[in-house]
Amino acid sequence: MGYIRFGYTAIIVFILFILSIPVLLIDLLIGVFSMKARDKFTMGVVRVTFSIAVFLTGIKVHVSGLENIPKDKAVVYIGNHRSFIDVLVSYKLFPEITAFIAKKEFSKVPILSWWMRLLHNLFLDRHDIKQGTKTILKAIEQVNNGISAVIFPEGTRNKTYEHDITEFHEGSFKIATKSGCPIVMMTMYNMSAALEDHFPQIRNVHVFIDFAKPFTANDLDPEDKKHIGAYTREKMLVRYDELRKEHDAIIAKK
Repeated sequence: MGYIRFGYTAIIVFILFILSIPVLLIDLLIGVFSMKARDKFTMGVVRVTFSIAVFLTGIKVHVSGLENIPKDKAVVYIGNHRSFIDVLVSYKLFPEITAFIAKKEFSKVPILSWWMRLLHNLFLDRHDIKQGTKTILKAIEQVNNGISAVIFPEGTRNKTYEHDITEFHEGSFKIATKSGCPIVMMTMYNMSAALEDHFPQIRNVHVFIDFAKPFTANDLDPEDKKHIGAYTREKMLVRYDELRKEHDAIIAKK
């Protein structure tokens, strides 16, 4: 069943991508008259597409903490990253235009990269310090202009099973510390169980995503501010364990 679900989902998503080409042209046309209207239209299209994709996977999504997301200002979401499902599940929950900081390899993917650019996503070259700095500065500019950002401070998708959340790169927090915007911790649990743990099967598992109350770097004491990555990871590990217990309780009732 898992293989059938994967194949069916892959075919439908491929068709959706093909059908998105004329929609993309409409999107660009809207941008000629209003960039704000284009942003809303683009976000709406992607939300619907991602919602369909998540529905096809059959996974059950449990969301908590949406009330903690500020509606009147841009924020930096800090999340753990174990699966491609992370993006599908999280994006449709953001209240306003939100840009992911993605690895540069995605910039070479036809159609997908076009949509990513329309949504103000930025591509980070982790091996080029100069280009990486430019990307961070651009992200700070976007946050100051009201566009939220999503950072996965583990640096890449965590593919190990020895640690639930790997060490956070302190430099990943520069967008938040330099802009002074709120940080919203976005903890995700059991995402890789839907796909990566047994690729290419897709399993209709329970996945969890939680948004913590926002804080700024200036809210922290000097030592925690100096090691804000380690501080945030420690807090996330606590919430991660709580989500694990919630998941186990649901499974135990079956």
